[in-house]
Amino acid sequence: MTRPDVLSEAAAKADPVVGLAAAAALRRLAEQLEVLQVDHARTLGWSWQQIAAALGVSKQAVHKKHARRGPRRER
Repeated sequence: MTRPDVLSEAAAKADPVVGLAAAAALRRLAEQLEVLQVDHARTLGWSWQQIAAALGVSKQAVHKKHARRGPRRER
């Protein structure tokens, strides 16, 4: 995983190649964080509606994106 301080330094560079690579790395990091937290919320028994509200998206969007990974783990 890329360190956040390295990403923020790269994002501030004038070279678009470096800045765009940093933006792509941040996007991947955000996706990984979302997956981890959605899985954790489901493990704790959160509904798709609760998760969607926390993410600021519709229930349908979050369900479509995350439900196919399989059933939630039981507590």
